[in-house]
This record gives sequence, structure tokens and C-alpha cells, in this order.
Amino acid sequence: MEIESQSSMKTNVPDSLGGLEYLSGFGNDFSSEAVAGALPRGQNNPIRCPYGLYAEQISGTSFTTPRKLNQRSWLYRIKPSVTHEPFKPRSPSHKRLVSEFNQSNSFATPTQLRWRPVEVPDSPTDFIDGLYTICGAGSSFLRHGYAIHMYAANKSMENCAYCNADGDFLIVPQKGRLWITSECGKLQVSPGEVVILPQGFRFDVTLPDGPSLGYVGEIFGSHFQLPDLGPIGANGLAASRDFLVPTAWFEKGPRPGYTIVQKFGGELFTAAQDFSPFNVVSWHGNYVPYKYDLSKFCPFNTVLIDHGDPSVNTVLTAPTDKPGVALLDFVIFPPRWLVSEHTFRPPYYHRNCMSEFMGLIYGSYEAKSEGFLPGGASLHSCMTPHGPDTKTFEATVAQGENAGPFRIMDTMAFMFESSLIPRVCPWALESPYLDHNYYQCWIGLRSHFSHEDAQCKTNELQDGRWS
Repeated sequence: MEIESQSSMKTNVPDSLGGLEYLSGFGNDFSSEAVAGALPRGQNNPIRCPYGLYAEQISGTSFTTPRKLNQRSWLYRIKPSVTHEPFKPRSPSHKRLVSEFNQSNSFATPTQLRWRPVEVPDSPTDFIDGLYTICGAGSSFLRHGYAIHMYAANKSMENCAYCNADGDFLIVPQKGRLWITSECGKLQVSPGEVVILPQGFRFDVTLPDGPSLGYVGEIFGSHFQLPDLGPIGANGLAASRDFLVPTAWFEKGPRPGYTIVQKFGGELFTAAQDFSPFNVVSWHGNYVPYKYDLSKFCPFNTVLIDHGDPSVNTVLTAPTDKPGVALLDFVIFPPRWLVSEHTFRPPYYHRNCMSEFMGLIYGSYEAKSEGFLPGGASLHSCMTPHGPDTKTFEATVAQGENAGPFRIMDTMAFMFESSLIPRVCPWALESPYLDHNYYQCWIGLRSHFSHEDAQCKTNELQDGRWS
């Protein structure tokens, strides 16, 4: 197998993998070629492409989607992706992936749920077999909904590539780097970074550090975009230039017995071919995989009183047709200063019309003094009350009014938030990692109400002596 790597457009982004360079920007129209002159000039589909390559378009939106929302790329490859044997159901089947949520395969529950970190599998498990669904809503067939997965893998994918026909993956590694090869090139993704692999792209996952654990948000029928900034103005939150796109890289030569594993309606199918799918010598377009370093996020927060809503920490959003309502938001809680006065600073107690799935990449979360651990997760569904645990509440109140400015350090929590009510998979509810005592973190909250003080103020009000 021969490997080639070169690019016509590069940014000098350091990468400890060695040699990887990226294009930068969000939603740009990019172009990259691993061999100079491999991109056709003046048109997309000439009768003969340079170097005898095949032209192939991958469309992330319908052809007639408005131009500002249209996503597609042209790939120029040694052999077209259609050159494979018929798809067959994968054997053994994967029984813990769901893309169609209904009463036959998942459950509705308003109870607050929390899971402890999972352990690394005992048997060899790659990213495909290590991926399992926790909860979700809607249907990939109806092109509306989402799924939230977790993964636990200890083995690199070998002589195969994964393709998700159901939707886009947003992968959040918590332990262990991922080296991802895609049809557009290579990406290295470390804990503290995220990677988005759009619907339809073929990719493989190598584990350079051994075992890897993490989270995956999947959306059906939509794509992630940057949130509008509104009164914040032109700058802040996630900057477009900090999103990184791979540069063209390709393999040539035979690969006997190579397998394409396609997720389709939550089921896995396989097709055999005799070449690598990563044979794209050049490409151009705006439908591409990309990654983002969460440490580059520019948070905004209150500077006087009260607590801002978590929406101000949105990195990416997949909107619905209803303005301001998200199919799925990706929100983070990064290191930052807390400076508000006369304010209970951790997140307030609340019930939300949105449903919230949280994960912790490293450190501790400000609203949970214990029990919510890196690699763990929690789910607070629509209108289910939640908020700081007893220890956090009591410790915060004990500080009084003179806490002063405080910097939250060495932490990175995140949230997938959706307007759709999730159904929970049976294996998540039966998991040995499910924390059955989660509810007890609030049981110790006691009443601080003083009847005597309240009666005194009532009397003063009735006497006209209190305003």
C-alpha cells in the first residue's frame, strides 16, 4: 500500500501526531489537493478529471436547499465509492444501537438518572462495537430526531471503515485520543476537543493511547451550525477560525477484503470491496468533517447579579423550524470566573421544557460536589426538577455575601440539550453503572423557612411600618 500526503491550502496548526495540518474556518468553501493539479479547474465534472480520477459529489442537503444552507463537496478519487459488493446485514448484529425510538425499544421516564463511568471492555472492542445508545427521540427514517450514545473501545478498527447514513456524529472523547481517517483527510482528536463527522462520510478510528471512552451526539435530518450571538454582538463563544478541517490525504493500491460498515436505520450492514475508501486525491466544498478545541471557547457570564442561562455557553446548535428551539444544542461549562454579587452562583434549581444530558470530560462539576465523575453521565428530562446537590447548596450559602470573585478551574463539563423528550434504552436502565441512589443527593435539602421572621414581616406590613 502506497500513501501520499500533500495539500494545496494549509494552515500552520501544530499537531503532536506529526505532519498533520488543517484548514481553518466554519462553513467555508474549502479546497485541498494531495497532488498538485488534482483539482479540475473551471468545472466540477469534466469528461476526464486530472490524473484519471473519478469525480464524485457527496450532498449533505437537498439540491434545492437555499444557497446559504446548502452543503455539498466534490471528491476526486482513484475509484468511486460505488465499487463494492451488495450490502448484507452485519453478523453478528449490533443490538445496542437505536435510530428509531418508540415503545418497543425504549422507555419514557421522568426520573433523574445518573451513570457512573463505564469500565474498559475485557474483550477486543473497536469503535463500532463499543458504541451504544443511551437515549434519544424521533426517527432517522423520518429525518427528525437525535440519539445520544456512549462508547468504550480498546482496539483500533482494522481493514474496515464506518459510514453513518442516519445522521451526523458529534464525538466527545473523554479518555484517549482518536486518530480519525476520513475521505477528506486525517484528524487527531484529544480529550478536550470534539469532532463532527457528517452524515455519509466514511471514516475509521485508531486508538494511539490504547483504550478510549467518550460520548456521541447524533442528529437526524439536520446539521450543526454556530449559534446566533444576538445582543452579544459580533464576537464571543466559539470563533469560526478555530474550527479545523483536514487536508487531502489518500491511500492507493489494493486492499483485499476491505469492509464498509454502514449504519442505516440503527442497523449495521456490510459491503466488501478491494480498495481503501480513503482514496480521495483532492476535494472541494463545504460539507466536510471538522474538529474544535473546547479550550478556545470564549465564555460570557453575568458581571453583577443573578445567573445566566446555560444557552450562553452553546458551542454548536442544530436548530428546528421553530425560531430559538433546538433539535440538539452542544453546550459546555468551561473554566471561567464567577463574579456576581448577592447571587447563588452554582446553577439554580429549575425545571426545563428542554431535556438535558450531561457528561464530564475532566475535573468536577460546580453543581455536584460528588457522584458526578469524569466519564459519567446524567439525564434530566423535560420538566424534571434538578439543580445543585445538598452539599453544594449548603457550602455555597455558608460562604455568605462576601465570597468575592472566584475562578472555576480544571473542569470541562458539557450538555446535549434538546426540545424533544428522550426515551431511554433498556440496557441504560439496566446498566450496572446506573446510580440508583442519585435522588439522595437532594434528599438532605432542608427547609430554611423561618415562620417567626415571616410573621414579624407580615405584622409590619399590616401596620404600614414595612415597605
